[in-house]
Amino acid sequence: VQLQASGGGLVQPGGSLRLSCAASGRTFRTYMGWFRQAPGKEREFVAAISWSGAYTYYADSVKGRFTISGDSAPKMVYLQMNNLQPEDTAVYYCAAGASKADWFLVTGSPRDFASWGQGTLVTVSS
Repeated sequence: VQLQASGGGLVQPGGSLRLSCAASGRTFRTYMGWFRQAPGKEREFVAAISWSGAYTYYADSVKGRFTISGDSAPKMVYLQMNNLQPEDTAVYYCAAGASKADWFLVTGSPRDFASWGQGTLVTVSS
């Protein structure tokens, strides 16, 4: 699976951004997600969505502020980020699970995801 993320940028605290990720290749029944990595920190899970869109899963740090959604044709995943705070500053990565991998085994570990896109930088600063 090839992934192309976009939508990052500079935003003031309290502002919003919407990230997009286009997936191509073997995307049949593939769950997708977003991770982020701040300078000097490990990559951390942000959100994931099942291949059908029926299930979503969020990190506690973004619940109530971020919303993950997707389209099936073409295969897209979005991350709507509201009320952004400086601690949300990071490079955001789109990721996809292996085709037909079991959504109910997803824990938010990077090992749950087989494919990764290039990152898109989100900077929250006044």
